[in-house]
Amino acid sequence: MAGLHKQKVAPGKKHRFWYIDWMSKRRWGTGTTNAKETLQIAQRIEDDHRQIRLGYRPPPKSSHVKRPFVEIRDSYLAWGEAQGGRKGLPWSTGHARMRRSYLLWWTERLKLKTMGDLLGVLPRVEELLREIRAMPRSPKTVANYADAICAFCDWAVNRDFLEEDPLKKLGALDTTPQTRRRALTPDEIQRLLTTCDQKRRLTYEVTFCTGLRAKELRSLRVHHFDGAGFLLDGAWTKNRESGYQRLPEILISRLNKHIEGKAPNQQLLYVPTHTARDLDKDLVVAGIPKVNHLGKIDFHASRNSYITFVSESGASWNETRDLARHKSLEMTERYTRTRNDHLQKITESVADKVFGEDSPGHEESGPGLNECAKYVANEPDVLSQDALNERRRAALRPTRRMEAAGIEPASRHCLVKSVYNHSSIFNVAPETPMNEILHCHPRF
Repeated sequence: MAGLHKQKVAPGKKHRFWYIDWMSKRRWGTGTTNAKETLQIAQRIEDDHRQIRLGYRPPPKSSHVKRPFVEIRDSYLAWGEAQGGRKGLPWSTGHARMRRSYLLWWTERLKLKTMGDLLGVLPRVEELLREIRAMPRSPKTVANYADAICAFCDWAVNRDFLEEDPLKKLGALDTTPQTRRRALTPDEIQRLLTTCDQKRRLTYEVTFCTGLRAKELRSLRVHHFDGAGFLLDGAWTKNRESGYQRLPEILISRLNKHIEGKAPNQQLLYVPTHTARDLDKDLVVAGIPKVNHLGKIDFHASRNSYITFVSESGASWNETRDLARHKSLEMTERYTRTRNDHLQKITESVADKVFGEDSPGHEESGPGLNECAKYVANEPDVLSQDALNERRRAALRPTRRMEAAGIEPASRHCLVKSVYNHSSIFNVAPETPMNEILHCHPRF
């Protein structure tokens, strides 16, 4: 099964070969300048690994099992802070801090001295995760602890510090959030903007109109505002991509006044160090409950509000995704919320279509029940008596055909049902009693 690299080799150059090792992974090596000899080397190495896989030989011992765990852990953290993020960029400051904290916790609780101490550690890891869950901690926090040690083991395997991932059989963990963010209503936003501290008002207005995150707002400088929108730099956006955020005209005029006299590199907006704490104070002043049956409000809930308003405005899912700067529609759907007042408006609009002029919310008089009797387009308003009688006969023919065929007798119920279904041509009100229908409209 082993083979040579398909790329042509220049004269005098050594050939590259591949083989399947005892863990069923493809490995690469360098042979000789002779292709035939290189293939024989690859086949011989693969045969040795096959014997290990079948149990005829003991597995090779890694040369790194006795290396200090702290040394490899620090190398992993240094790699992450240099290029471990999306697209080869460094981890964010917060992610690096939390990842270091989690790994220090695992080092102490698992008593890891060397890399060999990770072998067979799965049962102990599962036990510690159960202890964290019982503290109690949220499911997402428990998953973050597990993700830190699992990511380190994956990295160690890829760099041959471990022969095999000791946590590859760790099952998936529940990450269902215990609380759910809700979108603020327009009335709540107006109350918040009216009563909040004035130095934070413009920040709230920007985040409700753009959905920018706290870090993105904090990274904005005066030169990022071009008079019509924000130029977003991939160095500090969450998706690590540069973009452009459009702004409404009313916000553009307020930002133009706000930046007068400011240097281009000066911070554009005032963003508190602890956004949630200051928002809680403003919510109390505005009389807005932080938590209700729909969910909680924190600073990031302003992004939920923005995406919800975009969706309610009639934008398509693709347009909503682009404005939210998401990669997938699934992520956009997670941020979209339904609001009770908007659902009530939709319910009333359905009632307007069902009840017409009888609906309380119907302002203009639409076609009533009597007008609906004219179900044929471009017909004269007044039908002749012969034409009306013919329509009545046509309405009752199915019932009479069923009776003649012996399928179903033309019972009083069937006759009345036919008359009700064609109430417009029989001139029958829905509340007319059955006996009166039969008396006024005998069978034709």
